Amino acid sequence: MYEYKVIQIREKLIGGKMSPDKIEELLNKHAAEGWQLKAMTAADVKGRIGPGGVEGLLVTFERLRR
Repeated sequence: MYEYKVIQIREKLIGGKMSPDKIEELLNKHAAEGWQLKAMTAADVKGRIGPGGVEGLLVTFERLRR
């Protein structure tokens, strides 16, 4: 059996522009916890205030259920 985790990454959530270094840091952090990247999808994700979305990513991780 597997379990999944989906994370929304907005530009502001990782401190400005989505740099490869910041995304790599996030991926490595989750890998250290046993999560494996399953999918990464560009998406307009809802911002904190007001209508509309901001550029972001939906990141899906998978790991064996413990």
